[in-house]
Amino acid sequence: MSSDKDAARQRAQNHFAASEQRDSLVKQMIAAERAAVDAKTAKLRALRLAKEEADRQAAAANPPAPAAAPKTRKRASAKS
Repeated sequence: MSSDKDAARQRAQNHFAASEQRDSLVKQMIAAERAAVDAKTAKLRALRLAKEEADRQAAAANPPAPAAAPKTRKRASAKS
């Protein structure tokens, strides 16, 4: 009878050990994916900031020309 209990206990421990292994593997995969997303986000942010700075420098080097005054039309005099 005690050997049956020991066998059942061993099967349960094996089951829980396998479950813990899967859990730790999933946690590692999630951490790796999170690190990849964080790295990609940092790269894209750096590229965006570099582009914004280049645009800012280009705008400072080449200020826009002043806008020309809109042309006005002469009104035709109304003859009565």
